[in-house]
Amino acid sequence: MIIPKTDNTITIAPDLYLRMATPDDAQALFNIINSQRPYLREWLPFVDLTRQVSDTAFYLQTIVNSTSDRVFVIVSEEVVCGLIGFKGIEYFNRKVEIGYWLSEHQQGKGIMRQSCSRLLKYAFEILNMNRVQLKVAPKNYKSRNIPIKLGFTLEGTEREGELLNGHYHDLEVYSLLKKEWLAQAAK
Repeated sequence: MIIPKTDNTITIAPDLYLRMATPDDAQALFNIINSQRPYLREWLPFVDLTRQVSDTAFYLQTIVNSTSDRVFVIVSEEVVCGLIGFKGIEYFNRKVEIGYWLSEHQQGKGIMRQSCSRLLKYAFEILNMNRVQLKVAPKNYKSRNIPIKLGFTLEGTEREGELLNGHYHDLEVYSLLKKEWLAQAAK
């Protein structure tokens, strides 16, 4: 499904941008989830709970009204291909977590790394955050590579931090501080 650009966009490249997610994105996102269930459910606990487009619409409506979450659709070549956003924004402590997922067919193109890099800039410059963290499953190698390539520090393991497919799984916690990000940018 093709979604036009709006004023709520973060441009990454001429054919790649992030746009604030709205309930109007429910059908496009649900179509990806529904057509790629076996692939996505390996690492994403919400997939089995997303049974119809109304489930996705409900989630999107919830985040639109949230003050602690800010979620964007990832649009590549004018087609929605995933989600990325801030979870649990703590304005007082100036810290936030980034969460994301991407269509299987868009993997391996650098889309998620570029999207995360751009959200780091947004977090540190626009939201004035001091700390950004990512949590990834140790065996989700594609996802693990993103914080590593972006200069995050592995802080440790959140033991059995996620219930996925009926079993608890560990999560690696990676973080990047504003001063580290600024030092990288200065190089």
